Amino acid sequence: MPLPLAPTDPTTRRAVRHGPAGRGGHRRLRSALAAVLVVLAVSAGLPVAGPAQAAPAVSYTNPLANQRADPHIFRHTDGYYYLTATVPQYDRIVLRRATTLQGLATAAETTIWSRHTSGEMGAHIWAPEIHFINNRWYVYFAAGRTDDVWRIRMYVLENANANPLTGSWTERGRISTPWDTFSLDASTFVANGVRYLTWAQQEPGISNNSNVYLARMGANPWQITGTVTRLVVPTYDWETRGYRVAEGPAVIQRNGRIFLTYSASATDANYCLGMLSASVTANLLDAASWSKSPSPVFASNAATSQYGPGHNSFTVSEDGQSDILVYHDRSYRDISGDPLNDPNRRTRLQKVYWNADGTPNFGIPVPDGATPVRLRSHDQTSSYIRHYDYRARIEPNVTNLADSQFRIVSGLAGGGSVSLESTNFPGYYLRHRGFALYVEKSDGSALFAGDASFHRQAGLADGAGISLESQNFPGRHVRHRGGLLYVEAVSSSADRASATFHLE
Repeated sequence: MPLPLAPTDPTTRRAVRHGPAGRGGHRRLRSALAAVLVVLAVSAGLPVAGPAQAAPAVSYTNPLANQRADPHIFRHTDGYYYLTATVPQYDRIVLRRATTLQGLATAAETTIWSRHTSGEMGAHIWAPEIHFINNRWYVYFAAGRTDDVWRIRMYVLENANANPLTGSWTERGRISTPWDTFSLDASTFVANGVRYLTWAQQEPGISNNSNVYLARMGANPWQITGTVTRLVVPTYDWETRGYRVAEGPAVIQRNGRIFLTYSASATDANYCLGMLSASVTANLLDAASWSKSPSPVFASNAATSQYGPGHNSFTVSEDGQSDILVYHDRSYRDISGDPLNDPNRRTRLQKVYWNADGTPNFGIPVPDGATPVRLRSHDQTSSYIRHYDYRARIEPNVTNLADSQFRIVSGLAGGGSVSLESTNFPGYYLRHRGFALYVEKSDGSALFAGDASFHRQAGLADGAGISLESQNFPGRHVRHRGGLLYVEAVSSSADRASATFHLE
């Protein structure tokens, strides 16, 4: 059976370079050089990055909520997740809650506040965020005026009831900043015991749409105090497509560092995420404490049909072990008219993975449907199943995350089997050919279906993991040998360890 032809889409062809082992000589040379550098680093007493932090797989179905943009999910100590988001009518603030993230998809939605019929807070009700501060609920949001819909400013609501779906919401008014200009997307976080507010605003004298700012929160959570620091000015090409925009800041903290993501460019397919990072112990109000990624960390992907991902927030999985990226995007690229009038931004979820250097890896916006997983080797605990030039193998430190992500779906051959579909090459499946494993596009044949179907079993070396037995060659299991994947008979304890994988 011949090897598949490389995809013809230019974007996909570029992905192949990093994806399923060509250029094997170069790859082996890089690996050898890396090994030498590690030895030299150890000899010199320099720190060496450890394996990425592991957490069990999560299982969600995307999209979580249709026609809900700028999503914010807050997990509270009462056991509930709370979701609020922009509605396409831009006229109200809605809230829903559930004990699981997936449960938010079908949870009843309550309108907790509606726009004014005149004056302030009367138009463009955008990007609500819900937070629990000092035993009270607060919602931050942006709004224009009925007589000037683009005079957008930031406002705060307060609710003292234990359940924010009930009780009354008090308008605490506008958040004042040094300039009375276009401002939006207020968010708050605590670092080293200090509460901060971060937001987007148009600053006089800077010719763009918005920058990202940071300040300490004052005595009340609708006031800021002290120095206001400008963190982001959109200057890169990917920050200035359509509009010169940096907005929607959100913070996640881990590994002694703080990461601030923000959204850039117009709200169409150009929309994407940038990221800043700083030490959590640094002076966060010193702009020099932050470093900015020169490339977007999350962007549109034609292969998965996800466009304009952005305006994110972060939450955690039900077991508290996985960080979850919450964001909106569209399932199509082309929009007729102003993107702000297109109602079809959807709330989506996917797991955040962590690189060996302690930085977050968001990968690509995954396809609609079940979220993918990674399969970590049982005996080589920092290595994952991945594809490279279509050959399946195990490797550590797979920074091109989607190469190591697969959706476990109903087996193409049926019979209670499962198949593993590539995340960045939808329609391509893990299959054996000559007992070696590849990622190839399904041709619809019975042979392919059998080669790409496996019976999922408890791990042969550890029942907490899984093993995959070939559907059309019973007794042969997916296992690694020499860094590559095969379907082979296993007998020894070492064989069983090489045929066991853990889902993350």
